[in-house]
Amino acid sequence: MTHTRVEEELHDNAHIDYDRVTIQWQPSVPQLYEEALKHETGSAISSNGALITASGIKTGRSPKDKRLVDEPTSSSDIWWGPVNTKLPEHVFLINRERAVDYLNTRSHIYVFDGYAGWDPKYRIKVRVVSARAYHVLFMRNMLIRPTEKELETYGSPDFTIYNAGAFPANRYTTGMTSTTSVSINFHMREMVILGTEYAGEMKKGIFTVMHYYMPVKHKVLSLHSSANEGPNGDVSVFFGLSGTGKTTLSADPKRYLIGDDEHCWSDDGVFNIEGGCYAKCINLSAEKEPEIFNAIRFGSVLENVVYDEKSRVVNYDDSSVTENTRCAYPIEFIPNAKIPCTAGHPKNLILLTCDAYGILPPVSKLSSAQTMYHFISGYTAKIAGTEEGVTEPEATFSACFGQPFLVLHPARYARMLADKIEHHKADAWLVNTGWNGGAYGVGERIKLKYSRAIIDAIHSGELANAEFENYDVFNLKVPKNITGVPSEILNPATVWKGPKEEFLGSRKKLAQRFIHNFRNYEDQTTSEVIAAGPVL
Repeated sequence: MTHTRVEEELHDNAHIDYDRVTIQWQPSVPQLYEEALKHETGSAISSNGALITASGIKTGRSPKDKRLVDEPTSSSDIWWGPVNTKLPEHVFLINRERAVDYLNTRSHIYVFDGYAGWDPKYRIKVRVVSARAYHVLFMRNMLIRPTEKELETYGSPDFTIYNAGAFPANRYTTGMTSTTSVSINFHMREMVILGTEYAGEMKKGIFTVMHYYMPVKHKVLSLHSSANEGPNGDVSVFFGLSGTGKTTLSADPKRYLIGDDEHCWSDDGVFNIEGGCYAKCINLSAEKEPEIFNAIRFGSVLENVVYDEKSRVVNYDDSSVTENTRCAYPIEFIPNAKIPCTAGHPKNLILLTCDAYGILPPVSKLSSAQTMYHFISGYTAKIAGTEEGVTEPEATFSACFGQPFLVLHPARYARMLADKIEHHKADAWLVNTGWNGGAYGVGERIKLKYSRAIIDAIHSGELANAEFENYDVFNLKVPKNITGVPSEILNPATVWKGPKEEFLGSRKKLAQRFIHNFRNYEDQTTSEVIAAGPVL
């Protein structure tokens, strides 16, 4: 019996039993639908034609179960500590063997070969091997899909994911803290998943891989950001944590979408890492987010949503399964997507924060050192109701606006960013989409139309030429006037509704939080960057 090249590779590299297991390579979207509906509990077709699926017990990522293998080729570069936990290579091999043993018990496994990175000079070839058709359809959407011609010369992958998520890790294995294990081995160029069927682990796993390969191997900066391009070719990059408006403000009908979440900045410009988008669906409506709503059609994957059993109409407001309902779809499902997803060097960098204390200005212009400071800080605030147990605003910091996915020390990414800003003369802005006039519960959230007007003023060049005043303690340059925005809201001190002493106390408290958080990074940053933070 003759075997295909892919079957031979899987047999030689991982001992996949190709005589017992049917290996489906590069299955089409209809084939994956059929396989999921036939074999996977919780699968259905929505009234819009999307594949509805269930990810099992885990409906979000498991960051505490993520491990990087401690091996000689990469260990000296890795930022070991709060994010990256060491795993001995022999333990990785035990987990890998467990995953392969599980895959060998399946009647079918599915394999997809794609790319991460739209720039052919830097892209990596990624292979996904999974027991679930849903996982392969998900990654078919999230990776860049090779053409038939590209597949002819694709060769062997640069990185392989073995997803045996339906099978638990052995929690008595050294280094395991639960039955879930998500581990990456840069030396073997592999990722192994056990004990979680949440597809987002694969997406963010590849992002983690790019956070290592791009800066270390290619001197290319990897960024947790969205990006768009204006009609004149001017590029903007948006940084921001959940709830800050990163997706909403970068989705601009007057501009082309380069990507919504993961990018790289090389010597040639910006390129998207992904071939698709992974959008939150909770409270989704055609009125509020028409592009995303209309992208949910045949070929898209809907995760953990609630739907009417008879009509198959999805209820996007129902969070009874999880708040983290999601849809994965190819980027070409967005009408104004720029294909290929590459562009020139950014003209504007927009650092988004949702400050629930009403202290940070709606917009301020940052110096190079301030950009590094606020990029490393990655500040926003959790708001009451967004997470169990959060009853009042809670400051949170996530380095480089994506701490869970960093491999190197945050200062290394920040230095690369500062060099690029300097070289390409980009402007950087801190934009607060949170509260104004007082803290959450007293003040008001800055209206979306004002945030859009601020972004428009950045893009038109109006803000670069504005008249600025200094905002004390944080020492930020705040514009005095912006078209379409009431001037009194631009300086938080002038619009505060309570006593002046209360404002000064709140500002001091937030500044102290910034200073305390930044102590974690002072050992690898310059005195100039440290001085760019709040001064009390």
